[in-house]
Amino acid sequence: MSESLSQFTSAPSSQAGSAPAGKAKPRVAIVGGGVIGLALAWRLADAGCPVDLFEAGETGEGASRAAAGMLAACAEAEPGEEGLLALNRASQTLWPAFAEELERASGEVVDLRTEGTITIALTADDLAKLRHLYAFQQGLGLPVQWLTAAEVRRREPYLAPRLAGGVLSPEDHQVDNRKVAAALKIAALKAGATIHQNTPVSRVETAGGRATGIVTGETRHAADVVVLAAGAWSRGVDITPATPLPVRPIKGQMLSLRMDPAAPILSHVLWAPGSYLVPRHDGRLIIGATTEEKGFDTDLTAGGQLALLTNAWRALPTLEELSIVEQWVGFRPGSRDDAPILGPSPEVNGLVYATGHHRNGILLLPVTTQVIADHILGGTIADVALPFGAERFGPPRAAAE
Repeated sequence: MSESLSQFTSAPSSQAGSAPAGKAKPRVAIVGGGVIGLALAWRLADAGCPVDLFEAGETGEGASRAAAGMLAACAEAEPGEEGLLALNRASQTLWPAFAEELERASGEVVDLRTEGTITIALTADDLAKLRHLYAFQQGLGLPVQWLTAAEVRRREPYLAPRLAGGVLSPEDHQVDNRKVAAALKIAALKAGATIHQNTPVSRVETAGGRATGIVTGETRHAADVVVLAAGAWSRGVDITPATPLPVRPIKGQMLSLRMDPAAPILSHVLWAPGSYLVPRHDGRLIIGATTEEKGFDTDLTAGGQLALLTNAWRALPTLEELSIVEQWVGFRPGSRDDAPILGPSPEVNGLVYATGHHRNGILLLPVTTQVIADHILGGTIADVALPFGAERFGPPRAAAE
């Protein structure tokens, strides 16, 4: 990748998971074929590593397909998540160069859109909450701008008449996550990575406290480094003797409607009370998303879909005339503190984590790719990623007495 993506101060890793200078590049096995796994396969294969990627289903499915592609580091900044903000903003700044390089490597467009994001208030109560959030975001030094109702309507004339005000986040963009996943697969294959679809990994094999490969069915695949990037399914991979990661699936229901691409009723990403709306160049209008602690429950529910449509309709009444194109369920990979788990395992050398991204998987794609690839290739961990190691969840399990 270009030098523009190498801008973070790094510290030596506490674990030897990389190839020393002048040595052969490590053979890498990546567990998980979402955007994180695919991007790492591309980056590492392009750097000369032999790379095998293993995906239990088809690549680019799961959370990578279900997402809305919002790059909303500013609009989503909330009290209690200040520690994650630096990582989110770092990745946000990488996205333009990352998208450009991915398009060049794959020959595909990923539809990075830069109109920005507007968060709106519809009632007096909404307005009070939004002013509080705006003051918090201003206090963090974020580039946000208060908009009167009239100023919001000039930007988005089809919004509800009862509009009370809004906040513009001009640096919060969007990308078509499905196009990103497709482009990453092409780029990874062109770089020389081998992709194994419909090949679930049961366990990481270890010897002498070091990862030596992975096991699929009855087959062992040797590797010098194993990257666990299986999203919400990460806990289903046996990583003994390492402690299982605290990653769980967080269900989200979503749907999309069909706008006229030549005359869309929305141009910005819109955050409204109870929902968000994301317009695509092809006319799709993505509406999301519920947050449900129901494991891997794939059911679409009347209540979930009704809530999404009702909240979206209150903000944008003209959508009631649009056709429903698709309805789906996705599973965010939530960690115990809803922040990603990045970097080497503190217990098993050569085992590296890139999972637990919760609702920020697409946003954090460039920085995760850079941080993990730099660790594997150079043995360092960027300072911006240091707070997100697995060791923050507590000391390793004590050995049996």
